[in-house]
Amino acid sequence: MMTNPTGRVTQGQFSFLPDLTDAEITAQIQYGLSKGYAWSVEYTDDPHPRNTYWEMWGMPMFDLEDAAGVLMEMNACRQAFPRHYIRLMAFDSTRGVETITMSFIVNRPPNEEGFMLERQEVNGRSIRYTVRGYGANRPEGERY
Repeated sequence: MMTNPTGRVTQGQFSFLPDLTDAEITAQIQYGLSKGYAWSVEYTDDPHPRNTYWEMWGMPMFDLEDAAGVLMEMNACRQAFPRHYIRLMAFDSTRGVETITMSFIVNRPPNEEGFMLERQEVNGRSIRYTVRGYGANRPEGERY
C-alpha cells in the first residue's frame, strides 16, 4: 500500500514533487506543444479521486503553438479561482481521439483538508468502504 506523507492531493504527473514554478510549467507546456498536444485548463473545489471531470476553463487550445497562450489562460483561471485546484491537461489527437497524455496540478488551495476512509457495515458481516473529502461537508464554492 502506498502512503502519502505530505497529505496533498496526488493526481496527475508531478504530484509528489513540490509545486512547479511558472518556468517549469512553461517547459512542460512547450514539451507538449512540440509533440503536437493540445492543452486544456480545468478547475475544481472537489478533487475526489473519482471526480475525473473537472470544470473546463474555456475551450481546449488545439491551435496554439506557443506556451504563452496556455500560461495566459492558466493565470486567468488562477486569478478567478485562487482557492481551487487547477490542472493542465494535454490531449494527443493524432489517432483521431482525444487521449490525455499529460495532466498535472498547477494550483492548490492554501489548506488541503484531505480525505477520510469511511466504513459502513451492511448485510451480514459485509463491510463497505468509501472515500469522502473533509471539504465536502461545506457547499460548493466554500470548500477551501
